[in-house]
Amino acid sequence: MSDPANLAPARGARTPEPEAELIDAATAAESASLMTRLGRLWERGRLPSESEVRRLFEARLTDVAANKLARRWCEQYSAADGKDRRLMLAALAQVRATYAGDGGEGTRLFKRFNGLPQGLRFLVELRADMVRWRKQVSGIQGLDKELEALLSAWFDVGLLELRPLTWDSPASLLEKLILYEAVHEIKSWDDLRRRVSPDRRCYAYFHPQMPGVPLIFVEVAFASQMADNVQVLLDSTLPPQDLDKARWAIFYSISNTQPGLKGISFGNFLLKRVVEQLLEELPKLKAFATLSPIPGFSDWLSKLDADAVEAIVREDKSRAKDRKREGVPDGQRWVARLATAAQGKASDVVKRAGFKLAAAYLQSMKNGLPVDAVARFHLGNGARIERLNWAADTSPKGLKQSCALMVNYLYDLDELDTNLARLGEGKPQVSRSVGRVA
Repeated sequence: MSDPANLAPARGARTPEPEAELIDAATAAESASLMTRLGRLWERGRLPSESEVRRLFEARLTDVAANKLARRWCEQYSAADGKDRRLMLAALAQVRATYAGDGGEGTRLFKRFNGLPQGLRFLVELRADMVRWRKQVSGIQGLDKELEALLSAWFDVGLLELRPLTWDSPASLLEKLILYEAVHEIKSWDDLRRRVSPDRRCYAYFHPQMPGVPLIFVEVAFASQMADNVQVLLDSTLPPQDLDKARWAIFYSISNTQPGLKGISFGNFLLKRVVEQLLEELPKLKAFATLSPIPGFSDWLSKLDADAVEAIVREDKSRAKDRKREGVPDGQRWVARLATAAQGKASDVVKRAGFKLAAAYLQSMKNGLPVDAVARFHLGNGARIERLNWAADTSPKGLKQSCALMVNYLYDLDELDTNLARLGEGKPQVSRSVGRVA
């Protein structure tokens, strides 16, 4: 096989930037160092030998000796520190690379691991390491692809159980809710009690082989109208909501809990199942929306130069290209201006500019998908961008990631397919109000 380094670049390929070349060289050097250390440890018997690793790939799934070896390998991996884990992954990748084509060796390896007690949970943790060290361990991408395909089948939504979490749920589950909450930090037991109180809902997906581990969960609040401020929504001192008067269900936090399941999407099925469940419990509900963060907005805006910002915020788009104004702030200055204004009394001019910039960002596309990760999730589920909210999250995290702006995505159950079709055409669906400010 030819050395990849000696292959000529494809016609039309972009010449690598010097910085990218340095990163690639550093990654290659680290990978070579890993293989050198692996060889030494194999010689000293510190790690399972190459012949033992090869047997994990080749032996039949009913081979008792190979399965005992697999158990020992998994136990050693679980007990190892980060350096030895990377070496053990490098050993798997090196052996896998010696098999021509796809003869099913990788699939056999992972099925062997899955057959062990707690095997599925181990594989989820193993893939989390693969994702983390994808660029440091040469050849791991192929193994990762094989494992992802198996996990996608094993975590098919039809196999998962939707369960509500309440204050009466086991303490171990409630502690995991605190641990895995990735959108709005749960700051106290009172905060937690509020989120699982009788006038709220919290649902999670579970796999039968991992019954104590929520894979993804969604937190729901209820209101008479669409929510526009997360501080109010999370205020544990407010009186309980009268669910008989609730007409809106607000999804305000959706968190994946397992890095090893990255790329395996069941969040869209979660929301649809939750909507069905809510309508059974509360038939007076009329509308479903989110109150969502805009996590990449500040970073995106900070990279725009003054001309790019001017083209977005100026009312007269046709003249904005022809006029050059002195002292026009660039994106970095706008990030600071918006964050400061969100914590005080903001002028209508600043608010309108902030909405224009946020609307432009939320509709930005790359490779046919929305740039913003949260927008990618909700628009990919058929929602539309319904409303932008000023000073909706003035927490340190909200100020840092989005200048305190938040967005409502509306789930109109009759329009989901139409919205998805528009997204496929590169045109995210937006409401009239968002379209007017854009």
